[in-house]
Amino acid sequence: MSDNAPDLDRFDLSILRVLAADGRISATELARKIGLSKSPTQARMKRLEESGVITAYRAQLDPIKMGQSHVAFVEVRLSDTREAALQAFNRAVLSVPEVEQCHMMASRFDYLLKVRTASILDYRRVLGERISALPHVASTSTHVAMESVKDSGL
Repeated sequence: MSDNAPDLDRFDLSILRVLAADGRISATELARKIGLSKSPTQARMKRLEESGVITAYRAQLDPIKMGQSHVAFVEVRLSDTREAALQAFNRAVLSVPEVEQCHMMASRFDYLLKVRTASILDYRRVLGERISALPHVASTSTHVAMESVKDSGL
């Protein structure tokens, strides 16, 4: 583990696995599932939250049922990769709501974006008007996903 990562024992890891599957589980039920009493379970949850291991509790939405079934992965090459240019791109990409994920890469391209839209026509508009207009974008290459086989996060 890295220097700033807390030590996680088997109970902590069990708590995290259960919460990742069901963030609305009661503390009593969580305690039962991991084999501890309620008070130590709640104390561990609090420690995991305070240390930043647990960052949020939220609803997991079905993007397809929300009309957002088109997924494209976009390779982005920048014209300038000095730190100021990277920071300008990083700040600007945060304002594009269709970009679900943005990763700086050690590759032949600089960034990989996961972009979700309702259709290929919507994607084309987002690519042309928003992504290509981001600071220092020199070129893009799109890969369209046909099916999501696994998309679970942690």
